[in-house]
Amino acid sequence: MPSGDHVARDAEAGHSGVGPSSSQDRLRGLLRAVETVVGEIELPIVLRRVVEAAVELVDAEYGALGIIAADRVSLDQFVHVGLDAEAADAIGHLPRGRGILGALIAHPEPIRLDHLGEDPRAAGFPAHHPRMDSFLGAPVRVRGEVFGNLYLTNARRGSFTAEDEELVRGLASTAGFAIQNARLFDEARTRATWMTATAELSAAILSTPTDTIFDLLAGRVADLAGGPLVTVLVPVDDSPVLRVAAARGPGEDEILGTLAGGTGGIAGAAMETGGVRVGTAPRAVGDIDPAMNASGDETGPAMAAPLRTRQQTWGALCVARAPGERGFTPVELEVLSDLASQASIALELAHARRDQQKAMLSEERARIARDLHDHVIQQVFGAGLTLQSVAATLGDTRDRHRMQEVIRQLDDAIAQIRTVVFALSARDGGSLRHRLIDVVAESSGTLRRPPSLRFSGAVDSTVHGSLADDVVGVARELLTNSVRHASADSISLDVGIGERDVWVVVADDGSGIRDDRRSGLANLAERAGARGGALTLETGAGGTRAEWRAPLDAERTTQ
Repeated sequence: MPSGDHVARDAEAGHSGVGPSSSQDRLRGLLRAVETVVGEIELPIVLRRVVEAAVELVDAEYGALGIIAADRVSLDQFVHVGLDAEAADAIGHLPRGRGILGALIAHPEPIRLDHLGEDPRAAGFPAHHPRMDSFLGAPVRVRGEVFGNLYLTNARRGSFTAEDEELVRGLASTAGFAIQNARLFDEARTRATWMTATAELSAAILSTPTDTIFDLLAGRVADLAGGPLVTVLVPVDDSPVLRVAAARGPGEDEILGTLAGGTGGIAGAAMETGGVRVGTAPRAVGDIDPAMNASGDETGPAMAAPLRTRQQTWGALCVARAPGERGFTPVELEVLSDLASQASIALELAHARRDQQKAMLSEERARIARDLHDHVIQQVFGAGLTLQSVAATLGDTRDRHRMQEVIRQLDDAIAQIRTVVFALSARDGGSLRHRLIDVVAESSGTLRRPPSLRFSGAVDSTVHGSLADDVVGVARELLTNSVRHASADSISLDVGIGERDVWVVVADDGSGIRDDRRSGLANLAERAGARGGALTLETGAGGTRAEWRAPLDAERTTQ
């Protein structure tokens, strides 16, 4: 018979009458569990292996590893075993760290219960949650700090024993080292990946048009971060209001272009402080932050880094995960800050290069304008005077008329050159005159003679915004119709302003517009009508004249 001490020890272990071979088997099980855990280096795999090893070691039905969030009072991740995906979806969000789980977070010492529901600290279970009775929890420490807690429920032998607790303690201790190694590997790989991407992004920004840089930035970060919502918010006209200039991820089409209310949300806070900011606060009623990934009244974890240099603050780069997903690690905050800093420098260099190119282009335009004015116009004008003197000596009326027609064409050429000189001398390359000159150039490719262009009045200083866009669109469509269908020898575009309206006139000497082609002008008539204007059309065998007019002070009523 065994001695009283042996019986007492067996009773305490819950294995009365179990011989030494059973304890040795369990120790071997612990060694196998340790080998399983330390044999991996990928952090997600290590975390799951820890839970699987713990479940097998103490023969539990369910197991989980709750990773403590940065606030040290809630759970950031919950890796579970024994619960299939369908059951997890039916429950909804996984535990947040309340009840017994919260008690283990607040006091990181093992907890062993025969009946979970009878403990006064228990918070109950949500709907569709499986029945759980016996419970064993133990903290997992990494370098002296509690990384998370192991939770085991429903011991298949009825309840967990003191020996189970000791085995789980031993596994948790070893798991801490394995998790630390996996975290270091994961952090090193994250830094290397983001450093490489940051260098590539900086080079890409310098070779990208400045108006698409934010879109490029959001796309690259979305690829790096692996699926969350990525936004770039920028100030609106140097005001505290922020606008979403680029978005990638869930709901990007609805978010793009929206404004951040209040003080600009997490992006505004990052721009104000000049450092990375994190946010997970529940969304207040009516408070919409487009940088946060929200579902109902809950928002997921988010981080924002300012895009700023010593000279200028461009905006903020934000990354947001969905509600219930894990928060961002210090390493993720660090690499996002580094990327935003490098991108800001590249952004400033790109704008400086653009300004330099614009200055060079402006100087070149000014030189061309001077040459046209000082040389070409003078030479053409001189040729016209010579022809006039010759015409006066001609007695044949037919020859005199032909000479006068040539003189008229030279005068028309001088007028067009002066129009080009004026446009080249203007500082704003995006002015209405420049845009219309570009339209004429685009339509001249297949023509023997390019369309003539005339301006009347202060077009650039009077016509702006959507009205200017309509003028350009109308001119392009009318010119295109004449070029493609009129078989004209001469085409002209006249754009001018009166006291109350702006007009666009395109005339040609072509074959006229057939009835089956007039329907294509309906959208131009709709544009004019939407602004309180009109489109008039005169066409026949001798040519076509289309005139589009719209009031200068009318607001567009339809889209």
